[in-house]
Amino acid sequence: MSGHSKFANIKHKKEKNDAAKGKIFTIIGREIAVAVKEGGSDPANNSRLRDIIAKAKANNMPNDTIERGIKKAAGELGAVNYEYVTYEGYGPNGIAIIVDALTDNKNRTASNVRNAFTKGSGSIGTQGCVSYMFDQKGQIIIDKEECDMEADDLMMMALDAGAEDFSEEEDSFEILTSPDDFSTVRQALEEQGVPMASAEVTMIPQTYVALTDETALKQLNRTLDLLDEDDDVQAVYTNLEE
Repeated sequence: MSGHSKFANIKHKKEKNDAAKGKIFTIIGREIAVAVKEGGSDPANNSRLRDIIAKAKANNMPNDTIERGIKKAAGELGAVNYEYVTYEGYGPNGIAIIVDALTDNKNRTASNVRNAFTKGSGSIGTQGCVSYMFDQKGQIIIDKEECDMEADDLMMMALDAGAEDFSEEEDSFEILTSPDDFSTVRQALEEQGVPMASAEVTMIPQTYVALTDETALKQLNRTLDLLDEDDDVQAVYTNLEE
């Protein structure tokens, strides 16, 4: 484990999302549409859809909104044309950036992402130019204040379910899984009533890079803000030392 606490970042992201719920609900709505198209509308038989529903609930998406999204996607299977695209590039001082998007117009999305990099004095690179610096992992964050279990019991539960790693930090627990085992581990914890502040497959930097120059930091934040405002962008990963 890197020893870098992710929980403060999770809370910060949730605060931002609370101020812009339309963005996160749009993201999740598109993910629901693709999941239903690929695996059907029954969560019991669609593990991807189950994971997205859990993500929706963690972001305080109302149950009726989730259900409407599933029904809409099931009724419009032929009209769902979103596809996943990933962009890689560099921010100021060589900060690595990965952008995951879900779009119905790749030309529009590519132009917007390129514009976000350019305005922050960064540059788009080729596929694979920075992803080798990250590991794809299932990551589950548990707020200690919300969890009554002892650390050892929680660790054994997670490891028994197939988790790869468990770490305890000041205010949270972090559980890491392989992407393939994420759904199984998340569901096992959910069935035991373990509250999860965040549960998703994510990209975790192998090493972190500090950025101390204020101008460079402002430029990077410019890029990240523009990406955050783009409805096509699902997630952004960097190796910035928070």
